[in-house]
Amino acid sequence: MRVMIISTDYGPFLKKLYDPGKSFFARLFDRSASLRDAPYARQLKERNDTLFAGSDFYSRNFHALGHEAWEFHVNNGALQTAWLRERGQEVGPRPSTPSPLRSPIEPGNVDLEEIIVRQAREMAPDVILNQAVSEVESRVLQRLRPYCKLIVGQIASPYPEHETYSAYDLMISSLPNFVNYYRKRGLAAEPNLLGFEPGVLDEVKVAERDVPLSFVGSLTSDHGSRYDLINRLVAETDIKIWGRLVSVSNWSPIMKRYQGEAWGRDMFRVLGRSKITINQHIDIAENYANNMRLFEATGMGALLITDWKDNIADLFEPGKEVVCYRSLDECLELIKYYSQHEAERAAIAAAGQRRTLQSHSYAQVVADQARIFSRYLAAKSAPAAQ
Repeated sequence: MRVMIISTDYGPFLKKLYDPGKSFFARLFDRSASLRDAPYARQLKERNDTLFAGSDFYSRNFHALGHEAWEFHVNNGALQTAWLRERGQEVGPRPSTPSPLRSPIEPGNVDLEEIIVRQAREMAPDVILNQAVSEVESRVLQRLRPYCKLIVGQIASPYPEHETYSAYDLMISSLPNFVNYYRKRGLAAEPNLLGFEPGVLDEVKVAERDVPLSFVGSLTSDHGSRYDLINRLVAETDIKIWGRLVSVSNWSPIMKRYQGEAWGRDMFRVLGRSKITINQHIDIAENYANNMRLFEATGMGALLITDWKDNIADLFEPGKEVVCYRSLDECLELIKYYSQHEAERAAIAAAGQRRTLQSHSYAQVVADQARIFSRYLAAKSAPAAQ
């Protein structure tokens, strides 16, 4: 099987990776300064070495199963134009057609959609897996249709407002309510969990757990109830906070505990340093446990205290592998208890880590995807019933 994976990267992460804000003289002595003009392979390696946003975890596990797979980070203008440059190709400027696909770094005016088309034409994949459903629309995917057999969307973020889903053969999601939503719309949809890459433990070494209590995550308009949680924890605990804060006033008490954003290696290092870390799902998850923090936190060996969801027992054994709260008061009680009972905290954290390494690795996530894709490819190639 040949799989082309389409994804996008968080703008501030790309800006930090390519560091366009440094002075000319600083760039002369900084190897990252020339990254924008580096060969495609070097740019991709340095991006993946950050361990940001899944790194190459999907493609490496497809390869381990004997498949061919490529990951294209399609809003990275520097990386995508390097791919073109090495083939002696050029594309024109971005067309005037409104598109959510934009490069947050130079070159920002390149026709990124045309580059995706050329990549699909060269790769000729069996499957295109679009993990950027909000940015790479059906309008663009229809242009890729002649070069592939199956187009799959993967989503567990807010539904894109204007997407028609006309290009998709299949949607996959880690959220059961999303799977149900797409099936009700008449689309084929299958569940596929998120996971943790065990190799991260070899990449990120932490000397000690010197952060008693942490929160790593975003505070945006999509996390309404999370503001109440964080405000309460700031008022009543010594929590330290890492993540993306949107619309949080500089005078908010939250800022006194804010440590900045943490991506990739830095994020894994924070979780590896944490004795206890707090999780609360985005509002769109409804009553279902799903997010990456479940697996990242337990994978790094922290005690995860997470909000109760109807399906949490399908993923972890509550009270034995993770700890769950149903209210802010209960969350605070659990923090206090496990902060004072180190042996119990450590035992649950260790059990949670074992469960993640045994049951929630990317190897298992990707093996599940491969089974799903094979089934749908076979159905598409089967002769029509007479």
